[in-house]
Amino acid sequence: MMMQHPGLPLPWITHAAIAMGAIVIWCLFAPPVPPALRRIRSLDLATLRWVGPLVRCIALSPYPLLAARVVSVAAFLLVIAAGLFGSHYPERNFATVLVWNLWWPLVVVSVLFFGTAWCALCPWTALANWIVRRRLWRRVEPHAGLNLKVPSYMRNVWMALLMFMGLTWLEIGLNATGIPVATALMATAMLLLSVLFLLLFERKAFCRYACPVGRTLGCYSRVAPLAVRPIEQATCDDCKTLECYRGSAQIEPCPTKLTVGRFSQNTYCLSCGNCMLSCPHKNVTWRLRSMGSEATDRTASLVDETWFILALLGITSFHGLTMMPFWGDWVAAIADAIGDGRSQLVSFTLAMMVGFAVPALIYAMAIGLLVPLLPRGTSFKRLFSAFPFVALPLAFAYHLAHNMDHLIREGSEFLSVVANPLGSGLAPLSAAERHQQMMSVPIPDEWLFTIQAALMVLGFFLAAQIARQRGADFAGDGLRVTGLQLLPMLAFIAAITAMNLGLMAQGMTMRM
Repeated sequence: MMMQHPGLPLPWITHAAIAMGAIVIWCLFAPPVPPALRRIRSLDLATLRWVGPLVRCIALSPYPLLAARVVSVAAFLLVIAAGLFGSHYPERNFATVLVWNLWWPLVVVSVLFFGTAWCALCPWTALANWIVRRRLWRRVEPHAGLNLKVPSYMRNVWMALLMFMGLTWLEIGLNATGIPVATALMATAMLLLSVLFLLLFERKAFCRYACPVGRTLGCYSRVAPLAVRPIEQATCDDCKTLECYRGSAQIEPCPTKLTVGRFSQNTYCLSCGNCMLSCPHKNVTWRLRSMGSEATDRTASLVDETWFILALLGITSFHGLTMMPFWGDWVAAIADAIGDGRSQLVSFTLAMMVGFAVPALIYAMAIGLLVPLLPRGTSFKRLFSAFPFVALPLAFAYHLAHNMDHLIREGSEFLSVVANPLGSGLAPLSAAERHQQMMSVPIPDEWLFTIQAALMVLGFFLAAQIARQRGADFAGDGLRVTGLQLLPMLAFIAAITAMNLGLMAQGMTMRM
């Protein structure tokens, strides 16, 4: 018997819808802040009383992050060992419980509070670095690998997008979440790819161009409230040595080729701390800023980034769809229609592609409706690359709200598997035990529902704010999308949010 999480009740959906309606009215009739007057304010975390000492400690010494990486690597190695040699029952195995019920939900939640900080602790890039360079943190000269430049055809995120789609296919289509060995093999594959890229290419090409987790967190971090930035911009403007980019005698250069003070997007920052440690002026810190402020700038996205964002939106909704009680019937109906046979993998693949495509089609329709509302000559292509950032908070908010269920209702399994990570001698959970586990949550259901509804409203607000501010002067040449002209984009935001709220209203099956 499949256990189902309770869906978001109607009163919470109703209140969320009322708040979203008020946001739409505000967007249509409140004048946006002119770009010339728009100013992104931020606060240096190192100056705050409670977190300042920790921020300064990380900025001045490599050892705090190194200690965190050692813990991360130890957990990663235990995942591989438990997956390969532990119990076949996923709810009894450290690998499946940690990776799918705790790690992935927490990684997404971490972006809300820490930006791309997970990338600084990533076990497969830390292990790859130790294996190839044979140093825990100090710079290695000459580079231990071939140190080749990344070919121009690879300097994009298409590979990360394909890997994300492939991992989604493995996770859901082949049920990797319910197979400990598959979980261990996927983790091992990520490590091997990281090692291979480090042996072949300069710096950390895998992190910048190919890692699906890193690129997801990089996209989400554009609406996150935390970012690595200069303490004083003038100091970076006057700097000629650029240690943050080139590194120092002891510290490796920026792994993704960024220069502090000369980049304005979190997308490729790994929060690794190299720039903080190498800067001779100690002019780099973590700054707190308003959510979504980075996504409102006038920079248009590149083609690969646009499609990664839209695919990310589709992937998050698709994950929720596959956990609905009617999903199996849908795939079975497709299999019957095309004669797919027992495995239904072709049917699942077709359904997955449709799930990825629907949000992109809705976005394209919104852009198509927007074109006639603007001056003659405004191209569809130009608009298509200007507004995809409105999809980021929609994907992020639903991802957070969806994962809250996994984290709160299924994360409690983790404590039981820590004592016996291989699950030796344990029988699978009974239906009664699964139900008890799902209902024994650390907070009242009403609190969880309120958090989920609030996250959906926050995502709607940020998406509307991004559309409103980017529309005020998205190209920097005086072309404006304001007032009733915003209706197509607001309709896109509303359609995606309504679809995701509809998914959240349904009972969601447990992962394992």
